[in-house]
Amino acid sequence: MSKLPIPSIAEQRAVGKSLRDRFPRADLALWKPARSRDVLATIKEATAGRLPDLLPIKMARMSQSPFAFFRGAALLMAKDLAKQPVTGLHVQLCGDAHVRNLGAYAAPDGHLVFDLNDFDETIPGPWEWDLKRLAASIVLAGREAGDTGADCVAAAQELARCYRESVGQFSEMKALDLARFEVQRQSENEIVREVLQKAERVTPARTLTKLTVSTKNGWPRFHNQPPLLRHVSDKIKAHVFEALRPYRETVTAGRQLILDAYHPVDVAFKIVGTGSIGTRDYIVLLFGRGVGDPMFLQLKEEMPSCYARWLGRAGRFKHQGRRVAQGQQRMQTVVDPFLGWATIEGRPYLVRQLADHKASVNPAELKGDILCEYAVVCGQILAKAHARTGNAPALSGYCGASAKFDKAIGKFALTYADQTATDHEVFLRAIKAGKIKAALQNGSQPA
Repeated sequence: MSKLPIPSIAEQRAVGKSLRDRFPRADLALWKPARSRDVLATIKEATAGRLPDLLPIKMARMSQSPFAFFRGAALLMAKDLAKQPVTGLHVQLCGDAHVRNLGAYAAPDGHLVFDLNDFDETIPGPWEWDLKRLAASIVLAGREAGDTGADCVAAAQELARCYRESVGQFSEMKALDLARFEVQRQSENEIVREVLQKAERVTPARTLTKLTVSTKNGWPRFHNQPPLLRHVSDKIKAHVFEALRPYRETVTAGRQLILDAYHPVDVAFKIVGTGSIGTRDYIVLLFGRGVGDPMFLQLKEEMPSCYARWLGRAGRFKHQGRRVAQGQQRMQTVVDPFLGWATIEGRPYLVRQLADHKASVNPAELKGDILCEYAVVCGQILAKAHARTGNAPALSGYCGASAKFDKAIGKFALTYADQTATDHEVFLRAIKAGKIKAALQNGSQPA
């Protein structure tokens, strides 16, 4: 049976360019909230299925700034973006692309990588959703660092420019070369260098010192520091240990051999991040050849992606942990060798290493030129992930070669950042009025 010829890069690029007739690039800038938009109802909706006693901590963290609110309100932006027109070009979405969700981690050979590193919301969907969320986060993070509005917009435009130009470059690469491509700007970018240096210090031995206490039998055990880190019942510990057996089958044979050399000795419940608070999150302490050979695994409960309801069949997954693991594998050039999934009491979990040379940027450091420099890195990294998982030539054809695309994304980023600041004020008023309960981990109320 004859096969259809593969369209040339030029033909695919022309298809992308033709999409501008239906959806002009200038329209990427448009944003207007729907009349039915209800910030507080959406925040409440996003808490469904989460542990209610932890939600006041989540709300307190979201109250700290517009950027912190943005981090915890992915569903709100998902609803907003789902009402906007799109080109129809799909990629594997990070789903929660913002400046804190890029960072450093260790590759299997030990070298440090800088890439996207959070995939709880990952799902196949419109590329615009990732880029717009990342661009808005640039403006919000810049404002938090004290940058001017003009500087923040310039950085968002730099993000878009680098994304556009990088997609064009990736569209010309051989598929195998693109699969191997790793963004390496360590020597060029001050903030990335600092993150990598920070990550270099986050070793299993240091994590052992930080999270555990010595016991009479000589084997360390996790601290009990509720609510951030607390012991679990023997029943839960047994369930977690049991889940590690089928999890083993989700990694390669070579990684299974390594896992077999480690033995779990303790489990704790840990609160992490902002958006994830309220989900069940267990960390496991394992030892190989003695106390000096620790390993940490994290089993993180995964909810459906906040974008799933707008993507039809493409948004349906039987196991949310598998969705996240496989989405991460598609988007990252170098992946945690122990990335997999598990099920505990019928709930889906992602499994990965905990704190193995992981670190991310502090938004307070994104000042002046550093913000623009960091935006360039973010643009290239997101472009790489989208080019790997979508039609890079068509996407490049749509984005084009002019700054029209960059300006539109910058304008959207500014407008949506303003909307987020307004939403944050609504949120703060609701806390003050007692409609939303917010308390820091020490029990105090947020300022």
